[in-house]
Amino acid sequence: MLEQVCPILPSRDLAVSRAFYESWGFTAWYDDGDYLLMNRDRVEIHFFRHAEHVAAQSDHGVYVRPKDVDAISDELTGLNLPSDKGFPRFLAAEDKPWGMREAALWDPDGNLLRIGQEVCNG
Repeated sequence: MLEQVCPILPSRDLAVSRAFYESWGFTAWYDDGDYLLMNRDRVEIHFFRHAEHVAAQSDHGVYVRPKDVDAISDELTGLNLPSDKGFPRFLAAEDKPWGMREAALWDPDGNLLRIGQEVCNG
């Protein structure tokens, strides 16, 4: 049976990725300079070193489903990231027409983490 999926994302600088995700409560449990494994709760993200990666051209993304998207959104708001341009950046949680409440986080390498949960319609 499937229990978990772990995305593998590019990083121009693993130390920068590590520091960014640690600021959001992730813990590194493997880092050999070319490959980095980080986790928080049951979310595990892998990073591979890719020095030539261009953040503005990144097409990598992950969808994360927390129990409380607003609590996560509040945490990320506390990082004081811009919302309109550059990397990293963050858009706070809002209801979407497809029945989800979602926030969006772009990390320093332009990798998109869309964070959402279903909106109760009852």
